[in-house]
Amino acid sequence: MATDFRYEEELGQAADRRLLWRLLRYLKPYRGKVVLALFLLTSGAALQLAPQRLTQIAIDDYMLKDDPSGLWVIGMMILGVLAFQFVIQYFTRYVTGMTAQRVMHDLRMEIFAHLQKMSLKFFDRNPVGRLMTRVTNDVGTLNDFFADGVISIISGLTMIVGIYVFMASMHLELTLLLTIVLPLLAAIGWWFSWIIRSAYRAVRKHLARINSYLQENLSGMIVVQLFGRESHNRKEFKSFNRLYRTAQIRTVFAYAVFFPAVELIGAVGIALVLWRGGVMQAMGDVSVGMLVAFIWYSERFFWPLRDISEKYNMLQSAAASSERVFSLLDTPADIVVSAEPKSVAPLAKSVAFESVWFAYNDEDWVLKDVSFEVKRGQTVALVGATGSGKTTIINLLGRFYDVQKGIVCVDDECIGDLDIAEHRRRIAYVAQDVFLFAGDLKSNIRLGRDDISDDDIRKAAQLVNADKFINQLPNGYDTEIKERGAGLSVGQKQLLSFARALAFDPEILVLDEATSSIDTETEQLIERGLAYLISGRTSIVVAHRLSTIQHADNILVMHHGELREKGTHQELLAHDGLYRRLYELQYQEQAVA
Repeated sequence: MATDFRYEEELGQAADRRLLWRLLRYLKPYRGKVVLALFLLTSGAALQLAPQRLTQIAIDDYMLKDDPSGLWVIGMMILGVLAFQFVIQYFTRYVTGMTAQRVMHDLRMEIFAHLQKMSLKFFDRNPVGRLMTRVTNDVGTLNDFFADGVISIISGLTMIVGIYVFMASMHLELTLLLTIVLPLLAAIGWWFSWIIRSAYRAVRKHLARINSYLQENLSGMIVVQLFGRESHNRKEFKSFNRLYRTAQIRTVFAYAVFFPAVELIGAVGIALVLWRGGVMQAMGDVSVGMLVAFIWYSERFFWPLRDISEKYNMLQSAAASSERVFSLLDTPADIVVSAEPKSVAPLAKSVAFESVWFAYNDEDWVLKDVSFEVKRGQTVALVGATGSGKTTIINLLGRFYDVQKGIVCVDDECIGDLDIAEHRRRIAYVAQDVFLFAGDLKSNIRLGRDDISDDDIRKAAQLVNADKFINQLPNGYDTEIKERGAGLSVGQKQLLSFARALAFDPEILVLDEATSSIDTETEQLIERGLAYLISGRTSIVVAHRLSTIQHADNILVMHHGELREKGTHQELLAHDGLYRRLYELQYQEQAVA
């Protein structure tokens, strides 16, 4: 499956460190809270070491000397330490959790803003399910890492250093004896990291494939059921699911080996300390309290290692998620915006294509040396067989793609030099497949434009005769519309799209097969509104039914990406070329019908 993402197959600890370091840069705006969290973490780690030191004092100075006088004080001190530790842990979790949520908020906003800059070419190559995985699953994984993983890792490392220093200050020989097992821990840790790193990349990759396939399958459920593809799709999903399961089993195997190995190595280290410490205690070289505390510290020395190892899956998952997120953010936009874009002036003269060549893939040309001009206030129709390049011309006018050769101009200004947002704002687009957002009906006509009032919406709906069915809805213009306009007929959605275009009052109007899905009765309803909509505007109409464009000022006949004929309806009929054959073919089909 084609993708623009750069880090999908990149392996290695260096890549992990680079990506995680880049991820940590998102903490920069919150460095004050990070410093506070680090202070709380180190304070909490230090407090965890205090109870056993107090226990050593209780054993050596009071219990072994049959002096209970100070035990009550030491018990209260331990209780106070635990209470203070509770407070420290509360504020640590709160500060880190709040910081993590703010970082993830910033990251989601950055991803969303980046996606809105991408061209249609990018979305052609990257399935929606895969992109959804980036914004939801991957960012959620990073949130878990910031909110919990970072705490555990930093706290664990602080505990390891603190315990080692405590043990060295208590008895250097026993500390060095415990150090003997550390190379074994390092070796098993290296093996574990090597296995789990590649396993988690595979997990994230196959999860993205499952999400992508699931999204596509659910979106096309009517086709799946209508053509009986359920069994075939189950087999395909089973294949993706099996690969995902295999990748997950690799992680299960790594953990099944790693944790018992760490337990075994830790037990060996504690056994060595117990053996040598017991001999020293018998010889009077160490006290009982010190030996008890040292053995406790030895056990606690391996706890953070196990905890860090357990969080290592979170670290690796965060590394895999961060590489996917950053590969998305590092994908350059195909549409390059000028560093100093020119302001868009009101359309005064014309829209023109000058020797335009365009291909979606390499040099598989969809448009070949296309040149034409649409003067201000004119209506120009594009006709031709499917795949002739009509919709591509519309996409180039909106600068959803950039041409490879030639230029697209508005009033002699190349649209590549204009402010892209302002340029698109003066174009209203009515497509064959109308897209409606979940929300009320008014918001689907207004589309976030605060300058469009409720009166403007009602007036636009009346002019295209959409108000008739709107007023019959339970809540009129406040009726809630489901996702993609579910519950509305194709004709009703098309009427709403006309009302939307009229409410925006565009300078350039684009109709892309806008009436092809409408029945004759509905088409008659909007004829008056359509005439009002086109009047005085520069309009480009892509039409399949030639009867709808007979009054166009100019008709462009496209064939295999080339502009073969142009002229008025009568001129093209008299020419006896492609247009006349198309017209006669449709006339015969209508006569048969």
